[in-house]
Amino acid sequence: MAVRDPAMTDVARLAGVSHQTVSRVLNGHPNVREQTRLRVQAAIAELGYRPNRAARALVTGRSQVIGVVAQNTTLYGPASLLTALEQTAAESGFAVSVGSVRDLDHRSISAAVERHLAHRVAGIVVIAPVESAGEALERLPKDVPLVTVDGDPRRPMPLVTVDQAAGARAATQHLLDAGHHTVWHVSGPSDWFDSAGRIEGWREALLAAGAEIPPLVPADWSAAAGYRCGQMLARMPDATAVFTANDHLALGVLRALHEHGRRVPDDISVVGFDDVPEAAYFIPPLTTVRPDFDAVARASLEMLLTQIESASGGALRETVAPTLVSRQSVGRPPAR
Repeated sequence: MAVRDPAMTDVARLAGVSHQTVSRVLNGHPNVREQTRLRVQAAIAELGYRPNRAARALVTGRSQVIGVVAQNTTLYGPASLLTALEQTAAESGFAVSVGSVRDLDHRSISAAVERHLAHRVAGIVVIAPVESAGEALERLPKDVPLVTVDGDPRRPMPLVTVDQAAGARAATQHLLDAGHHTVWHVSGPSDWFDSAGRIEGWREALLAAGAEIPPLVPADWSAAAGYRCGQMLARMPDATAVFTANDHLALGVLRALHEHGRRVPDDISVVGFDDVPEAAYFIPPLTTVRPDFDAVARASLEMLLTQIESASGGALRETVAPTLVSRQSVGRPPAR
């Protein structure tokens, strides 16, 4: 088996710095401490590292652009991921060219990728959270350095994703630990991988606890859908705990519960997902699951850079754990 040439990530590991710092040293960036610069240069010399053409383009300015394909949406998760990617790339001296598409299907994704390649981007990141994007990505040219974010976990392609199932397990377990005998789930759209992962984690937590699994309450991502589902749940006295697939659904549920005189958390507890900036100001402040979008962006950029340098399209995978944020929307169930 052939031994691969050393990559920028190898230099970063040996020097004990980030690959962004190695990039800055190679690019002669002034905001690098002299001691750090010397350590990176020593690691480069020891490994015999030489940037290949594609990687060199990233750090010399001949092509310091990363193409991003994303759906044109204001949904908090995808929008936050896009912002985090732009900020992370800028910290490393890269620009981001965003190709917004109305639908994440083969025709739209292929056209966006072709536009990026026509502008000689060094690599492409696709935010691909829906099923229609999976087949489209597999039909792209194999020599395109590509990383998917929140894409299909079943497909063998480079992927960085939030651990949706782990976040849902934590949310559900938090409600069970408060004393609730089971937890209802208001889900997101059926064609979203985020939604599927959160359903999976919810069910796993209930099964592990030996708790009854209530019927799934399907919805989309909107507060209006949460409100409709909340009106149904408000009429069910045995429903004392609800986990919603995002915070906007939780907002709608809270409104419906209030209108029906169901107090949160005295009568019923609610947990969301995403930790939108407004979540701490809901009435009551919302317990929710916070994805680390910055960590996803960093992992995506590093994975793309490694792929460019090694000219390899290997099926890499990285999963980023979210964090449960406890606030005042969860309490013990009412006494029967």
